[in-house]
Amino acid sequence: MKINNKTIDENSPCYIIAEMSANHGGDINKAKKLIAEAKLAGADAVKLQTYTADTITLNCSKPDFCLPSDNPWQEHVSLHSLYQKAFTPWEWHQALFEEAKRCEIDIFSSPFDESSVDLLESLNTPVYKIASPEITDIPLLKYVAATGKPVILSTGIAELADIELAVSTLRNNGCDSIAILKCTTAYPTPLEECNLATITDIAKRFNCIAGLSDHTQGIISPIVSVTLGAKIIEKHFIIDKSDDSVDAFFSLDKDEFSLLVKSVRDAEKAVGGVAYDITDSAKKNMLARRSLYFAKDLKKGHVITKHDIKSVRPGFGLHTKHFDDVLGLSLTSDVELGDRVSFALTNESRG
Repeated sequence: MKINNKTIDENSPCYIIAEMSANHGGDINKAKKLIAEAKLAGADAVKLQTYTADTITLNCSKPDFCLPSDNPWQEHVSLHSLYQKAFTPWEWHQALFEEAKRCEIDIFSSPFDESSVDLLESLNTPVYKIASPEITDIPLLKYVAATGKPVILSTGIAELADIELAVSTLRNNGCDSIAILKCTTAYPTPLEECNLATITDIAKRFNCIAGLSDHTQGIISPIVSVTLGAKIIEKHFIIDKSDDSVDAFFSLDKDEFSLLVKSVRDAEKAVGGVAYDITDSAKKNMLARRSLYFAKDLKKGHVITKHDIKSVRPGFGLHTKHFDDVLGLSLTSDVELGDRVSFALTNESRG
């Protein structure tokens, strides 16, 4: 997958997305500051959500459209009132795209209907993100796929059959560059419901880039996801958790997000690649290896016995696999305690 000038593949650094969502609090200046702070925190991209209350739901007070008592946003009563507070005004989008360009950070969005796709196309978005609830919106997936742009797909409230249908829909309608993010749509997500091992399976099963859209509190899940092959990480970002935002309670502030980026980069260094050679740093500790040394002073012509040599640290002497081979050989010169055992010192010199 390629987003602007960044290639995302199995050998690339993890692509880290700062999700703005509703964390601008209805203030375009705060939205612009979020973009600048995301860049400073080390994010590769900022993501918006492009909808209005009327494009995502109905202004209806019937029970189906009201938030249940155990919903974290229940105080907003209905879906329409929640989205009316949380949406990013469409007239801001061009200014926010320009601000991201100024800050040299990627920007894109999650569309929620065809009109939002049209808006994002007019801004030449480099990629589309399909939010978890929209994974079953087949007409929307077809419309997005027809743009030919790469698609990042979240799986938060999807079963395997839903993901398979979404992927086939995208691929059959013109989208050949897909990344799939393991996601759990719970706010915040309990760690025991993350099932991050799925990331590895996603990459193999769908032959695509896999990653994590994370709603847990803290940064442990993103760090662990890197060890499982995640190449994209998305996390909600806010400047100050005391800000008035419907998403503040599960978002990372700028200091936490900076720590996330640093920790992910450190995790990538630690994961590295498959290697069985001794690293340059480890070579400095050859003292810790065992090898064969003479354990006493011995004269020329002496026949070596098991009491004359020992397997000890350091590791600069003859390999211990030759212990039995040395026994019974005659010395061709005097040796002292602490000399390295070598075939060159015996009557059986081996090049």
